[in-house]
Amino acid sequence: MQNALLLLLIVVWTGGTLLRIYKQARFYQIEEYMNVRYLRWWLAKRERWVPNRPFWVTFVGCVLAFFLSESPGSILPVIIGIVATLVAVYPPDEGEIKKAFRRTERATRLLVTSSLVAIIVFVILTTLISNLKFDDIELNVVALMLVGLIGFLGAPLWLIAGNILMTPVEGFLRQRFINSARRVMANTQPTVIGITGSYGKTTTKNFITDILNGRYRAYATPKSYNTMMGVCIAINNDLATNYSVDYFVVEMGAYIRGEIERISELTPPAISVVVEVGPQHLERFGSLENIALAKYEIIKALPPDGLGVFNWDNPYVREMYERGYPDNRLAVSRIADPKNAPVNGPRFIATDITETLDGLSFTIHDTQNGEQETFRTAVIGEHNVTNILLAVAVAHHEGINLKDIAFQVRMLKPAESRLVRQTTAQGITIINDAYSANPAGIVSALKVLSMHTGGKRLLITPGMVELGELHETENRKLGQIAANHATDIILVGEDQTRPIKAGLQDAHFPEASVQIVDTLGEAVTWYESHLKSGDTVLFLNDLPDTY
Repeated sequence: MQNALLLLLIVVWTGGTLLRIYKQARFYQIEEYMNVRYLRWWLAKRERWVPNRPFWVTFVGCVLAFFLSESPGSILPVIIGIVATLVAVYPPDEGEIKKAFRRTERATRLLVTSSLVAIIVFVILTTLISNLKFDDIELNVVALMLVGLIGFLGAPLWLIAGNILMTPVEGFLRQRFINSARRVMANTQPTVIGITGSYGKTTTKNFITDILNGRYRAYATPKSYNTMMGVCIAINNDLATNYSVDYFVVEMGAYIRGEIERISELTPPAISVVVEVGPQHLERFGSLENIALAKYEIIKALPPDGLGVFNWDNPYVREMYERGYPDNRLAVSRIADPKNAPVNGPRFIATDITETLDGLSFTIHDTQNGEQETFRTAVIGEHNVTNILLAVAVAHHEGINLKDIAFQVRMLKPAESRLVRQTTAQGITIINDAYSANPAGIVSALKVLSMHTGGKRLLITPGMVELGELHETENRKLGQIAANHATDIILVGEDQTRPIKAGLQDAHFPEASVQIVDTLGEAVTWYESHLKSGDTVLFLNDLPDTY
């Protein structure tokens, strides 16, 4: 009886560990199966690697099991151990889940391998304990409880071990998928337009695609698919069955140098567009100079007769333009003076920029031939003028005149969760800019918020992340700027929003109008209860579950 119950004790710990592996796999997936990134996240907070309940319940269970034995041969210590284990391994409330775990084929392979690693660990540790041959049942229970706790807390390590063991398999499958995409590209041979930048990539990609589709057949990588695997998915799933595509518009992102170069080898661009260089993902790159070098890979991938399109207003991108490659280069600007544009400077310049709640209007000047055209769009956010200018430069190079481009621009729509406005049935205006936030975009978003003058203007934000050494400075600026545009502010997450609160204090923003909540759900509940018709709420950024 005792042996059966001891076996049950270790089985419960094993089951709890497998469940913990499954729960942790969601965060592993969010960190894109990268061991170092996941390990850094896991170790960032003590409660992630030593959660309170399993530790203290195990401790109390061991004490009770050791001291409450009634007589030799009693099964009470084992019963106590099993009950304590059930309480220890019971999964905690995960709270708000923004991105659910996707049971992909890769995720399934990882779960199976990691689970096998965990089971092997438990078998080895349990065998070692049994070889010690404790005479007292209490010592056996305590030993197995400690073994179980070690195995349970080590669940993230078993995930990493499983991922390492599967590396050769995943590498083989990955290469096979890439080779399939190469064959599709060789067969379809569309003209590739590559787009990169610290931010603005997706919006610019969509604008270029929509404008070109007014005359040609253009297909863009969906949503924010901008990694090697994301681009391959687009090619293998969609491009493979569509031989009518003239232009393949490819968004290319990077977390490290060399990623854009590899994507460009798969999809060699004839036209490359660089939108912005800024501190997005700065903590991964280490410096803005490294970010600029990574983005320049898309220009280096151009053939000598290719076209490079550059945002002149960004100093890092302008420096790329001034390197002189390729010979055929176009720059755009929304701050330069078309009457005094520098020689070999921006060709397409926007002036007379006006923004209302109905959208943007501006004039684009072609400094090469003196042509100009008035543009209007329902898209809001002044930074989108730059994105439109870049799309204009590409479309004009491909044979569409400014007048026809202006017609297409009238029908442009914002990308998903990027300054999208809607009004609820209660008459509350929602401005959804939750996809991401960066130092350039926040100013435009807050200006849009301040244009709503009919009622309260509520800002809900967790701030900006992955800014490295600029995190404190830029988020403090966010607070200072927000104070001039919002009447009420809800900060999501106390730790990461401290700099924003400091910036609000710098600007003497009323403390009574600032709230700090733990989750986005709490912020939504508050605005649904307190705002009324005519009020406006801006959702500025929404962090993944790893924050």
